[in-house]
Amino acid sequence: MVEFSDIKEAYDVLKYVVKQTSLKKSKTFSEMTNSNIYLKMENLQLTGSFKIRGAYNKIYHLPQKDRECGVVCSSAGNHAQGVALASHMLNIKSTVFMPVFAPPTKIIATKSYGAKVFLEGATYDEAYKAAKEYEKEHLATFVHPFNDDHVIAGQGTIGVEIFETLNEVDVVLVPIGGGGLIAGIAVAMQHLKPDVQIIGVEADGARAMLKSMKAKKIVPMRGMSTIADGIAVKTPGEKTYKIIKETVNEIVTVSDEEIAQTMYHLLQRAKLVVEPAGAVALAAILNKKVSYPGKNVVAVLSGGNVNLSLLDQVIEQGMMHNHLMARVSIIAPDKSKALKGILSVLSSMNANVQSIDLERSTTSVPVGSVKILITFLTLGIEQIEFIQREIQKKGFSCEMTC
Repeated sequence: MVEFSDIKEAYDVLKYVVKQTSLKKSKTFSEMTNSNIYLKMENLQLTGSFKIRGAYNKIYHLPQKDRECGVVCSSAGNHAQGVALASHMLNIKSTVFMPVFAPPTKIIATKSYGAKVFLEGATYDEAYKAAKEYEKEHLATFVHPFNDDHVIAGQGTIGVEIFETLNEVDVVLVPIGGGGLIAGIAVAMQHLKPDVQIIGVEADGARAMLKSMKAKKIVPMRGMSTIADGIAVKTPGEKTYKIIKETVNEIVTVSDEEIAQTMYHLLQRAKLVVEPAGAVALAAILNKKVSYPGKNVVAVLSGGNVNLSLLDQVIEQGMMHNHLMARVSIIAPDKSKALKGILSVLSSMNANVQSIDLERSTTSVPVGSVKILITFLTLGIEQIEFIQREIQKKGFSCEMTC
């Protein structure tokens, strides 16, 4: 198993290569949880996630004969970028296999770091199979995203940084996918401060490690469904499972809705862009899956590589959830004065209209009428309710969504 000496060696290797990311206390989240919440911002790491740490440490330790053959990996995003950049830094050829559904932004980023990218298969498993075939054919070294001692040790350097900045840390919340990140941090913290509690957090729709812990053996997920694609791992690693079994105090899960709300809070309150997988640790304590009143709690924000389309949806739903945006649906006579009257209500309340859609063709709209859908920004629930009453006073029936 990985020992602290491995992590200390990785720390010495990485300290001049990667960023020692900030660990900052959040006044807002501390007040919301009655704890002292600190954010470890790996979303601001090189390539936008912690993955560069393990990838660089693994590739750095390759003997010269293996370096000459290059490295290969399979990934849908963050690990691909970590391997590509680490290889570029060490002047080693890298080949990455990504499934065809991989986001174009992540494909472009991986290529920009110098990797040769192949899109192979509709699933990660198919990309993995192609990468393993390439490994055999070209004698390249396969860089596993989590089930590797050097990778685990590299991720564990985050634990060293946490302790150096906050040696009075009581709890560390860490996302779990394959388990490399939490395994490394747990080994580091167990050595530096044995009484620290290590809490793993998975998405409800991808709870492979929790399922395996309960079964006391590795149990693959048959199907997964979550927006947190960065931790949607079907089968935990054997190495990580063994470490987690011995060092992690508890594993909890959070829903996609809780993840999205936390992403919105991070953007709105902390001005941080965090991907779904990176938000699960904070989501756990904000949604009271765990509670540590008065304790010093670190939430690891593992990455910030979020698809812009998903981020748009998170922002819009977050604004609606907090009554800063609303959408009104009105059936009205198909005449210009109807729309004019409705807009006059919104204008009188200084509601900022974002979009107007007119719908006539569906059977739910009576002939001669139009469904008017208006999305607008608001100042809160009181303004929304007032606007609804004023529209109804003009003789229109309406439904408000917020």
